Order: sequence, then C-alpha cells, then structure tokens
Amino acid sequence: MSEFRQKCIGKTSLVGSFAAIPHPVAVEVMAQSGLDFLCIDWEHAQISRDMIESMVRAADVHRVPSMVRVPGHMTEAIQAALDSGAQGVLVPRVSTAAQAESAVKASLYPPKGERGVGPGRAAGYGYRIPEYLAGANDRIVVAVQVETSEGLANIEAIAAVDGVDVIFVGPGDLSVSIDALGPQGADKLNAAIRAIVGMTIAHGKAAGIFCASPQPIGQWAAIGASFFILASDTMFLGAGTTANCTAARAELA
Repeated sequence: MSEFRQKCIGKTSLVGSFAAIPHPVAVEVMAQSGLDFLCIDWEHAQISRDMIESMVRAADVHRVPSMVRVPGHMTEAIQAALDSGAQGVLVPRVSTAAQAESAVKASLYPPKGERGVGPGRAAGYGYRIPEYLAGANDRIVVAVQVETSEGLANIEAIAAVDGVDVIFVGPGDLSVSIDALGPQGADKLNAAIRAIVGMTIAHGKAAGIFCASPQPIGQWAAIGASFFILASDTMFLGAGTTANCTAARAELA
C-alpha cells in the first residue's frame, strides 16, 4: 500500500491543493511549499491529456503524491489519469451509488474493478506491467466528490460502496444545488456538509472538503474531516500578487 493511500484511509490529516496552471513549473513550485499532495484539476482547468502526465512527473520529482480530478465519469479519463502515474483520482459530481461503483471499477484492476491494462508511464511503459498490476489496487486512492442535492439524498448508499476511499465535499456546487447561496444559506449548507461528513465517517471512509482559505479547516476537522484541498495555484497566485502589489503601493504613498 502506498504511503499516500495509507494516510488517506487511516484518516491522517492531509492538506493539499488544486494544480490548475497547465505547466510543470507551477507544479514544482507548489510541490516545494509543504503540501501533503496535489490534485491536478483536469475538470475545470484547461489542461491537455499529455500535460497531465508532465504535471504528474513534476510532482514525482519532488516526491509529492499527485492525484487527478477527472473531467467527469468517463472510464477513459480515469484510466488515462492513472496510466500517467497519478496515485489517485477525484471523480466529480457523484450523486448515486451506481456512479460511485463505476468510478471504483474504472480505477481498479480485476477482480476488484475493470481497469484496462496498458503500457503507460505508471507501468514503466510496459517494462514493469506485472509488478505494477500486483500492487496497483492497493496504491490507488479512489475519491468521489459529492456536490449535488441528489448526492446528499443518496449519501448513505454512496458511503457504503466498497472501494471508495474518500468522499469529498464540493461546497460550491452543493450550495447551488441545494439553494443555499450566500450568507443566508450558510446554515443550510453547513447542515448538508455535516450530514455528508457524518455519514462518510460512520461508514469508515475518509471525509474531505474543499476550503478556499485555511480558516474553515479546523471547523471541519473537528467533526471528523481529514482530507483537505486548500484553494489552488491560481488562487494563491492571485492572492499573493494582490497582497504584494497593495503593500508596494502603500510604500509609495
């Protein structure tokens, strides 16, 4: 079992971030920051399939685990991400147990799943296929993202799916889906997140959540969440530039 998966399923507190800038230099900068892992955001960023592999390779250089948030539920995308050498996948908008089961099947080799065997980077381009097959199912982290009203309603069934390691809350989409936008919807959103985290923990899975800033992490850790994705490289770039530009102008005032 990989150290990354062992920490995930062991509910060790982990703080990662999304990698959305489609270049290995950005990954290398992020990898040296002290993060526990990186999640390459193939869903929302303009990243090509070949760049995914370059970004995974850059994370590997600095011994930082990388996973990929795939664009959807497509088996081909999940397998491409894992063939690149990523140590896990984050599958978005999982709203039913059947969708969670499909994600597991696409991520794992038989008999646990239906992942196809190929000579990609993960298997040493064909030189290490037997060795890779022997341990891949124990190394791959399968995370599913619950972020819809349907997913909230089906959370007990989703949490019961064998092979899912992490159930990850997407609070942005969830707030839209359950009509809990803005400050007036905060209580409703918090209750939904607590329901998802609680059911996840009850079924022995690791619970995760996206946090745009560090402040909410303690709140969610207190109820059992352990897998945190903090902002993204683009968000950090924007925030850092803004803060330093403001400080520079203050020096000129």
